[in-house]
Amino acid sequence: MKIVVIGGSGLIGSKVVAILRQGGHEVIVGAPATGINTITGEGLAEAMKNTDVVVDLANSPSFEDKAVMEFFETAGRNLLAAEINAGVKHHLALSIVGVDLMQNVGYMRAKLVQEDLIKRSGVPYTIIRSTQFLDFLPGIANQATDGNQVHISNVQFQPIASDDVAAFVAEATLAAPIKGILEIAGPERLTMPEFVIRYLHDTSDARQVVPNSRSQYYGGEIPNAALVPAGHAKLGTINYEKWLHNQPQKV
Repeated sequence: MKIVVIGGSGLIGSKVVAILRQGGHEVIVGAPATGINTITGEGLAEAMKNTDVVVDLANSPSFEDKAVMEFFETAGRNLLAAEINAGVKHHLALSIVGVDLMQNVGYMRAKLVQEDLIKRSGVPYTIIRSTQFLDFLPGIANQATDGNQVHISNVQFQPIASDDVAAFVAEATLAAPIKGILEIAGPERLTMPEFVIRYLHDTSDARQVVPNSRSQYYGGEIPNAALVPAGHAKLGTINYEKWLHNQPQKV
């Protein structure tokens, strides 16, 4: 099977590429550095020739509202047009749990536009909505830091390890398109402050977490349960403790 992984050099993409290649599949890494650019269209037509599945894991280099919308609209249109011309049989994209509930956040608006482009394209598709990654815990803490305090909204949180995300994406890549949405999440559900408190404690970080009830995420108000699955979801097997143990720098 020939598979093109857009964003194949990123956090999830590199793991997905490795899994699929280990399975004996022909995998093309789609990135500007490899001559495949979804914004300019460079290399897309050639890459799509005889391709069975396209996996879109690309992310916008900017999270500014206008820039992120332009990225996902342009990349989505260019990629899907190339797939239609080449007769690609399956388009798989990674999205976010609760994206439709967080439409006052610019990034989430752009991701929902990406989903809608896929649904309207006519290409058989699978959309995987994932919860936030455990790998993002340091960044979440840093973004919310003011002095020695970390101000975190008391929203529900069910983060998933990137290794589990990659495994689910690879599995869905080799399956038939579901023409719908699949949700994936980590095995543990707590509040965001509880996860951040654990992480700071376990990495000997002296910052103090101050929970609040504002239910904010990346500058926008969100429902308290927007970041966790509302119903059935496939759950990863790597819990917080196992994830932390596998990190390069452990305490």
